[in-house]
Amino acid sequence: MKIAIGSGKGGTGKTTLSIGLALALAKTGVQVQLLDCDVEEPNDHLFLKTIGKISRSVDVFTPEIDADLCTICGECSRFCQFNALAAIPNSEVLIFHEMCHGCGGCKIICPQKAVREIPRQVGMIKTSQAENLDFSYGLLNIGEAMATPVIKALKELADPSKTVIFDAPPGTACSFVETVLDTDYCILVTEPTPFGLFDLKIAVRVVKKINIPFGVVINRSDIGNKSVTNFCKYNDIPILLEIPFDRNVAVAYSKGISIIDTDKKYAGLFLEMLQKLKV
Repeated sequence: MKIAIGSGKGGTGKTTLSIGLALALAKTGVQVQLLDCDVEEPNDHLFLKTIGKISRSVDVFTPEIDADLCTICGECSRFCQFNALAAIPNSEVLIFHEMCHGCGGCKIICPQKAVREIPRQVGMIKTSQAENLDFSYGLLNIGEAMATPVIKALKELADPSKTVIFDAPPGTACSFVETVLDTDYCILVTEPTPFGLFDLKIAVRVVKKINIPFGVVINRSDIGNKSVTNFCKYNDIPILLEIPFDRNVAVAYSKGISIIDTDKKYAGLFLEMLQKLKV
C-alpha cells in the first residue's frame, strides 16, 4: 500500500505523522519504506537513527548545441515553452539550463540535428536503514528550480512488497502533485485555524482532481475553532484522527524525538487510523 501524507500548508504536523506512522508500523514487524519527498527541505532523517547511507545522483538531460551544425534558424527557441533557449541572429543559441524541463523537444525539432543532450545533476537521493524500516530522501541542489525530477527518481525506489509512506512537500504545487500521483491514499494533515482551513480546501480540490482517495488528520485539534471539523462533515470527508496540542510533544519534536517515543499511546492510535483508510 502506498500512502501519501500531505498538507495544504507547512507546519501542520505532516512530518510528525509520517515519522510516527512509519515507526509504529515498523515496531509491529510490518515491512515499511519511508520516502521523504520534501526534497527542497527534507527533515525526516533528523528523527531517525540511520545506518548504511548510500547516495546517488539525480540527473536531467539538457541540450548542448553543436556550433558547426547550427544555422541559428531559431526553431528550437520557438519550440521551447519555458524560454530555456534563445537564438541570437548572426551569433549563437543561448541555453539557460536551469529553465530547461528536459523534454527533448528541441533535439527532435532541430532540422540540422545540431542539438544533443547531456546529463546535468539537479539533486541527490540518499538511502539508509533506520529502526527496522527502509528510508530514503531526496535533496534538490541549491539554485535548482524544479523539484519534480528528484521526486520522480525517489518514487522509483518504492517497493511494492512493502507499506510505502511518502512524506509530501507542503502546499499544493507541482511537487505535491508529483508525490501524490499513483498513491493509494492521501492523508491531509491540517490545523483548526483559518489558515489551516483555507489551505485544506485547496488540497482537497487537488486530490479530488487527480482522483486519489483521502482523509483528514486534525493536529492541535483542541485549539482554534470548529471550522475544519464542520467543513469535513459538510463535505463528507472522513476525519481519521484528531491529535490534541501537547507541549511535551512539541518540545520533543524540537529535539528530534518522534511523537510515539514521547507518548506511547500514539503508536496505537496511528495503527487504528490505518484501519479507517478506504481504498
